[in-house]
Amino acid sequence: MRYITYIGLFVLVLTAACKKQLEENAYDLLIADNFYNNKTEVLSAVLRPYTHANAWVTPSGQDGWWRPAELSADQLAWPTKGRHGEDGGKWKRLHYHTWTVDEGGLNNAWRLMYTGVGFCNDPIENIEKRSLNDMGITQTEKDSFLAELKLLRAFHYLKLMDLFGNIPVVTRVGIPARPETMAQKDVFNFIEKEIKDNIDKAPKLSRAQLGRMSQASGYAMLTELYLNAEVWTGTARWDDCIAAANQVINGAGGAQNGNMALDPNITDQYQTTNDLSKEVIFSIAYNFSIANFEPSWPGEFYHFKQQEIYGGGRGGNDGIVVVPGNYTKYDAADLRRSSWLSIGPQVKFADGTTPVLASEEYNGLQLTFVDNIRKNKSNSTVSNMSEGEENSGVRFNKYKLGNQVPGPGGIPAIDVNYNNTDWNVYRLTWIYFAKAEALMRKNGGTANAEALQLINEAKQRAYAAGTYVPYTAATLTLDELLAERGREFIFEGFRRDDMIRFGKFSTGIWWDHTPTQASRALYPIPQQQRDLNTNLQQNPGY
Repeated sequence: MRYITYIGLFVLVLTAACKKQLEENAYDLLIADNFYNNKTEVLSAVLRPYTHANAWVTPSGQDGWWRPAELSADQLAWPTKGRHGEDGGKWKRLHYHTWTVDEGGLNNAWRLMYTGVGFCNDPIENIEKRSLNDMGITQTEKDSFLAELKLLRAFHYLKLMDLFGNIPVVTRVGIPARPETMAQKDVFNFIEKEIKDNIDKAPKLSRAQLGRMSQASGYAMLTELYLNAEVWTGTARWDDCIAAANQVINGAGGAQNGNMALDPNITDQYQTTNDLSKEVIFSIAYNFSIANFEPSWPGEFYHFKQQEIYGGGRGGNDGIVVVPGNYTKYDAADLRRSSWLSIGPQVKFADGTTPVLASEEYNGLQLTFVDNIRKNKSNSTVSNMSEGEENSGVRFNKYKLGNQVPGPGGIPAIDVNYNNTDWNVYRLTWIYFAKAEALMRKNGGTANAEALQLINEAKQRAYAAGTYVPYTAATLTLDELLAERGREFIFEGFRRDDMIRFGKFSTGIWWDHTPTQASRALYPIPQQQRDLNTNLQQNPGY
């Protein structure tokens, strides 16, 4: 069963615990004092951090990790479109790299991720101090639960380090009350040790572990650590990156549905049934039909009238779009362009022909997405973050929510898997690319036969038969690898890291963006947090 089916148990057990306290008039006691009394309660506590991860790991409508990880790079932007999307200029500051220490969005990202750390620390402490008999679990189960939680905590710290670099590390709730800043290299070492100390005790990847940390997740995190080690610590770890990637590729950490393998179709990882994929390693799992827990990313990407385009009932804020020019970086024959991105006149899903009518600048006219951001209605040639209209920008079409399908008598019915699409954090294709890059960097930037095989195997499925042209050692340069990473992993949260690793983040020029200071590779420690904790040191350049 998907982990999310346990959320109801968590709520029920929590309600029962609250009721017991009320009956005893012990209003000043923590619920934890009357919790962890059986395996169901223990499991509920273990699963709690995963529901919170929905708020900061995915494009969620909140200022979690994803927004600063993507909207500061060269592929995605949230431009002002008419009367929508100005939002105090926060999206422009991300795009222009002009953010300040007082950014509410960065403070929210910090707060959300550290809240997740707390959701891990609390059950770790409670499970560690209780006896097996009190909790009704075995020693093996206890070790497994603790290892899983510590891997998940390491994941939180990995992403915090990714954004902010020098951060405090705490392993107990509220202790110390004002933790001191730890150097980025030391945070890296803590994360590495935390993963290595717990990976063998964690459960292997399987259907039962869907949407939860596993040994395979641990190896994927190590792959990410070592891929970025030169940036994060000053010391390259290419051999370690290759070794960790091999553990995933060879199935040492388990496989969800049989052997670890790439999905045969590029769309399989993003369908409502992507929980059946052999490629998924770690995801934020959803099950709307059972737990009423639905993906939150439509609000980030969808037009106000998106429900007419895709079917179902989800619209959005008409927010994030593809930065102009990225659409044309895909070959015309590349299936990723036609299936992951949306451009041109939009029609209703119900019949495939009736135009979807715009609601803002083009009210009453057919909604037509275009690969530019300017005031087309007034024939303006000015293109920047302030000049958008409701139809500006190529749109997100990578993850599919499901839609209305023909039902009895031709009456539309909702897909039974509607809103069940999981958001993938790590997938096997990403591991292939990480290993190939490490091989190339070890080889002076030149792709050897193994690197070529890894990238070509991933790329081939993006082309129809007879249209695929494989990379060669001459064509797969490091610059081309960065471009192919952009085409493959668009929307997935890795672009900022990729640009930093390839030396393009502060020096790069892209649409409505000029080079910025090298110190912008790290975000500032939010001033609101420094006001609360005077032991926090600010990052250089702020």
